[in-house]
Amino acid sequence: MAVQVRTIVAGRRRRLRRRAVVIGVLAASVVAVFAVSLMVGLTFYGPVEVARVIMGQTVPGASFTVGDLRLPRASLGLLSGFAFGIAGVTFQSMLRNPLASPDVIGISAGASAAAVFGIVILALDGPAVSLLALGGALVTAAAIYLLSIRGGFAGMRLILIGIGVAAMMQSVISYVLTKAAAWDLQTALRWLTGSLNGADWSAVLPLAIACVVLVPVLLAQGRGLGGLQLGDDAAKGLGVRASRTRLLAVLAAVALLAIATSAAGPIAFVAFMSGPIAARLVGPGASPLLPAGLVGSLLVMLSDLLGQFAFDGRYPVGVITGVLGAPYLVFLLTRMNRSGGSL
Repeated sequence: MAVQVRTIVAGRRRRLRRRAVVIGVLAASVVAVFAVSLMVGLTFYGPVEVARVIMGQTVPGASFTVGDLRLPRASLGLLSGFAFGIAGVTFQSMLRNPLASPDVIGISAGASAAAVFGIVILALDGPAVSLLALGGALVTAAAIYLLSIRGGFAGMRLILIGIGVAAMMQSVISYVLTKAAAWDLQTALRWLTGSLNGADWSAVLPLAIACVVLVPVLLAQGRGLGGLQLGDDAAKGLGVRASRTRLLAVLAAVALLAIATSAAGPIAFVAFMSGPIAARLVGPGASPLLPAGLVGSLLVMLSDLLGQFAFDGRYPVGVITGVLGAPYLVFLLTRMNRSGGSL
C-alpha cells in the first residue's frame, strides 16, 4: 500500500511539474511574440524605443506607430486569443468532446448573425455592432443550453442542438448578406472574417476587464470541470456539484467568448484548436484551462504576424487561423475515429 501511495504521489508531482514547465514556456513565448508585434512593421523600432513608449515617454515616430497602432492591436490579439482559448476548452472539457467548441455549437454564429443584421439592416457601426454581437452570442447560448437540459443535461444533445442552431444562424447570415449594399457587404464580410485591423483601446478595455473578472471564475472551476470529464455520477462521488459547476462555467465562458467576439470578430478555429493542443502539451490529469488560453494568444498573435508580413498581400487574422484550423479539424476527426475521442 505504501508503495502504491508513493507511486501516486510521484505521478502527481510529475504532472504538476510538467504543467508548470508548459505554462512557463507558453507564457514566455506569448511575451516574446507580443514584443515582436510591437517592434516589426514598415518601420522597425528596437526594444529600447518600444519600452520608452510603453513607459509613456515621447519618441518621435514610435509614439504614434507603437503606442497608437501596434500596442492596441497586439493587446487585442493577446486578450482575444486568450479568451477564445480558455472559453473553448471549457466547453470541450465540460462536454467531454473536442468538437464542442463555440465555433461548432453555434455561439459564434449567433454573434455573427446579430452583427451582420446590425450592419446591413439597422445600419449600425462601431460599438453598437459589438453590443449587438454580444447580445446575439448570449441569447444563442441561452437558447442552446435551455433546449439541451430538457429531460436532463446531455452533452451530445447540446452539441447536436448547437450544430443545428449554427446551421440556422449561417442561413440567416447568408440571407442578410444577399440584401446588403456593396459598402455594407464589405464591412460585414470584414467583420465575419475576424480581424485586428483598426484595433483601438475602446475595444481592448472591455475585453481586458472581462478577462480580469471572468478568467478567475473559470480557473476556480478547473477541478470541477476535471470531475465532469468522468461523468456526472463520478463527479458527484468526488464531491463536485455538477449542476453548479456547469452553470458557472457556461455563464463565464459564454460571456468571455461573446465579449471577445464583439471586439475582434469570430476569429475562426482558435477556440477549437487551443484546447486539444494545450491538452497534448500538459498531458493527462492536468487542467488545460490556463495553457489553452496561452495557446490561443499565441495562435492569434502569430497568425496576425503571418497575415501582415508573410505574403505579398495582407490578410486578416481570421483568414490565417481558418487555413490552419481546417486541416486540424480533419486531423482531429481522424484521430477521434481511431481513439474514441477525448481531448
